[in-house]
Amino acid sequence: MWTSIYIANNRKQAESLKKLLSDEGILANIRPVGLAATTGDGMYEIQVLESEVDEAQTIICQGVPR
Repeated sequence: MWTSIYIANNRKQAESLKKLLSDEGILANIRPVGLAATTGDGMYEIQVLESEVDEAQTIICQGVPR
């Protein structure tokens, strides 16, 4: 089952995080939230398989620029 682990501010950030997770061997999915679903611009959920949540969160916490 897919589990949301992060909300990205825009599609560019979501794609970057998806690539970061993929490079570490974690299957990731992005899904538009709210207006992004209709306009393509807005926030996106980063989702991973439930079994990989802890590892994915660790990777994202280390890889997200502040």
